[in-house]
Amino acid sequence: MIPENLAGRRIAITGSTGFLGTALVERLLRSAPGCELVLIVRPGRRGADRRVERDILRNDAFNNLRTQLGADGFAEMTSRRITAVAGDVTSDGLGLDTEGLAALASSDIVIHSAAVVSFDSPLDQAVEVNLLGPVRVVETLVSLGVTPHLVTVSTCYVAGSRRGRAPEEPVDASAFFVDVDWRGEVDAARRIRLDTETESRTPANLKGFRSEAHGELGAAGIPSLAAKTEQLRCRWVDEKMAAAGVARATSLGFPDAYAFTKALGEIAVAESAGDVPISVVRPAIIESAHSEPSPGWIRGFRMAEPVIISYARGLLKEFPGVPEGTIDVIPVDFVVAAICAVAGRGPLAPEDGPDIVQVASGTVNPLRYGHLVDLVREWFTRHPVYDDRGQPIPVPEWSFPGRGRVTRQLERTSTTLERAQKIFELLPVRGRRAQLGARLEEQRERVERARGYVDLYGAYAECEAAFGLDRLLALWDSLNDDDREAFCFDPRIVDWGHYFHEIHLPSVVQSGRVS
Repeated sequence: MIPENLAGRRIAITGSTGFLGTALVERLLRSAPGCELVLIVRPGRRGADRRVERDILRNDAFNNLRTQLGADGFAEMTSRRITAVAGDVTSDGLGLDTEGLAALASSDIVIHSAAVVSFDSPLDQAVEVNLLGPVRVVETLVSLGVTPHLVTVSTCYVAGSRRGRAPEEPVDASAFFVDVDWRGEVDAARRIRLDTETESRTPANLKGFRSEAHGELGAAGIPSLAAKTEQLRCRWVDEKMAAAGVARATSLGFPDAYAFTKALGEIAVAESAGDVPISVVRPAIIESAHSEPSPGWIRGFRMAEPVIISYARGLLKEFPGVPEGTIDVIPVDFVVAAICAVAGRGPLAPEDGPDIVQVASGTVNPLRYGHLVDLVREWFTRHPVYDDRGQPIPVPEWSFPGRGRVTRQLERTSTTLERAQKIFELLPVRGRRAQLGARLEEQRERVERARGYVDLYGAYAECEAAFGLDRLLALWDSLNDDDREAFCFDPRIVDWGHYFHEIHLPSVVQSGRVS
């Protein structure tokens, strides 16, 4: 039913160079052979076609297709079924030229998955992509006078930091939502960026950046010092903007700027859509593939991986959370399959209510936080990470304190390492002493990263929302056996012990080059 419903359809996709987008392109090429794809990508220096070839089609997600079709057959199939279009969701009209607009206008389905997914992204960047990105998509469609089915990818965490039931309902229908004007939030984020840029250019701050650059580079030439000074200034601005994002999000009951801007993006796109029919797909925490395109397939580190690796290296001995709490994880191939099913089904009729589908596991197949920790400990006990002297790192016993206690423990560790490092800097640098100094610096950087992970992900480990799956399971029940085999998204089938021990953790270690 899904391949048949997508046959002959032209599907435009944003965000195809990302983790989810790459998996989506692969699945549509392999499992819906009758459709064509229009991939809207930022062109870079080499153009859209080269970007698609280099950043998408060369990925190992397509290994099965390359093996099945052969190199020539794969090249022929992709050239026949893929149209690469230069565009950018941060630009009005999506930055499309005449040919790009024509390609979008000819599309029957538009899947918008482009997003800034970093939880600590600068506020204005998150606003431009996560909030205004989907608005620009629908505004461009309206200006073209076309009404394709728009499937926009959001997140379950638009529910905010609530406790209890979080149904598949509009963000602003929730009693937990604090009503704010999304246009006012856009204006405010842009003003904060301008104010922060201005502040970064005061004589006092510029002097500080130059002094820091000189401290790092020593007697480098003026061009090198100038470049480093500007790099430090830009980093300072981004850090200030990231802090502004967290502050604004938490003030309104969201864990971070990502969830906050995604929530406002849902509201904004509904207001701007006109006659364009919209479906919203909300995944929970997306992790490596369960089965498709291959078990454990992953692109980049997701949310849990940095925490897991820090634990395996002995840097994190405790992390916020409640052992009985639920970590709502969903493999990427389940999310991809649900998106394909929604696209194949088409939009719901207005009388059927808001077309929102959540893709999660916690309410039907919960992964308890304590169970996850046990699984990780067991696996790394059998497969330890080794330190730089070739010795296995003992896996610490995990405890479940509040975020404040973990942060204080890491701050003490960081302070101790920083003091030791300063002592080494006063001593002559030679031989073994130089190696120890370098090791101290590396250890301190890892501790600082671990502190960042606690700040970024602690709220998700402590989340007590239970994401409703009524529409997801109803969609699953509507599929025939062939669809269920080719497009599995039933979270009840996942065996978490098998998934983490046999699929996810081996993939994390391999993709992270952790030894």
